[in-house]
Amino acid sequence: MSVSFQSVCKRPGKFMTGKLIVFTAPSGTGKSTIAKAILADIPTLKFSVSATTREKRDGEEHGREYFFLTREAFEAEIARHGFIEYSKHFDNYYGTLKSEAEKVLNAGHHLLLDLDVDGALNVKKYYGKHSLLLFIKPPSLEVLKERLMKRKTESPDKVLMRLARADYELSLADQFDASVVNDDLQSAISEVKQIVQNFLNS
Repeated sequence: MSVSFQSVCKRPGKFMTGKLIVFTAPSGTGKSTIAKAILADIPTLKFSVSATTREKRDGEEHGREYFFLTREAFEAEIARHGFIEYSKHFDNYYGTLKSEAEKVLNAGHHLLLDLDVDGALNVKKYYGKHSLLLFIKPPSLEVLKERLMKRKTESPDKVLMRLARADYELSLADQFDASVVNDDLQSAISEVKQIVQNFLNS
């Protein structure tokens, strides 16, 4: 089950010169691989590290993959209106810390965010023309199921939950500024890069 919450942060200030690019995709679509390639090619684009209450996986570091917070610390940040957006997936919170995002945007850099559909749409409400929402699609739900099963990181029941979530996410893809189907990885990277560069140069 997933529940998303609208942020209560203020609209961007007049000194914000950076732009936001939001990547959204069902789990297993290749979004992280595409994001890494785009970040490597566009030096002014910085990655937004989200906060979460989920447990740290092997090889992950606090402040790199996520800011790993306790539930109490996360909820305290919510009470302080410290998130641009936040949501709850499978009993864990995820959110974008406003303080971390503003450090990048106010310094004139651009920010790449990895968010679910609801978080992305909330960002658009607040940042408007300063934001680009890009949806990365799998070729089909069947292909997505195969990719999730090959990862062998989750139980079959969890995979089915992710597929149900993917079906919901895909139903909102037409509300995004652009979408790219990741059928061939290199082609998808090239297409995404062109869309992002056009937006940053506009």
